[in-house]
Amino acid sequence: MYILYGDDFTRSMLVRWVLEEGKLEYEHRKIDILKDEHRTAEFLAINPTGLVPVLITPDGNALYEVAALMIYLADRHQLSQLAPAVTDPHRGLFLSTVFYIAGEIQSEMKRFYYPHRFSLRREDDAGIRDLAKRLLLNHLDVMDARLEKSGPYVLGDRFCLADWYLSYWMTFLEPNVLRERFPSIAAVYDLVKSRPSTAPYFEVQERVVAHYGRI
Repeated sequence: MYILYGDDFTRSMLVRWVLEEGKLEYEHRKIDILKDEHRTAEFLAINPTGLVPVLITPDGNALYEVAALMIYLADRHQLSQLAPAVTDPHRGLFLSTVFYIAGEIQSEMKRFYYPHRFSLRREDDAGIRDLAKRLLLNHLDVMDARLEKSGPYVLGDRFCLADWYLSYWMTFLEPNVLRERFPSIAAVYDLVKSRPSTAPYFEVQERVVAHYGRI
């Protein structure tokens, strides 16, 4: 059985969705980051980086980095409906998209919401947020152009976990910005949000967005 550490205010819901889509047995152990439970000695013994989500495998390994966790689960349990197999011609585009989201879109989101992590002086926080927002929108322009050519989903007519990953982050954008500037991304967002398996997560995400605010 898997053990997943995290909470609604973390990206653990991305991994929970994969576990539930794959009907994999797991235990969810809540870590409240708003109470700094991810900084306790007990949790740091599990993951010295102090980050969530963390997935404990049935073999006892502690794994982290949300994109890696989703792909790991899909690959290990052959969830080809979520991630193309290694021999699938779509595999390259799938990996390219997932890691673009992780390396560019997710990274700028973190800089926007946590500027103090990237600054030595609090007076620089506003500038860091402005730069993160500008770079984020530029990265989304690239993603929107890609989807315009090959959509509606990342893999054309085929849904995959990359669509879920992208849509999760789009909940943080102002709706008018999403729909007016990124119509192809908005189309994916609407498709993913309408899926019965993802709809409950978007309801939870609304509470998260209400806490953090939109970009």
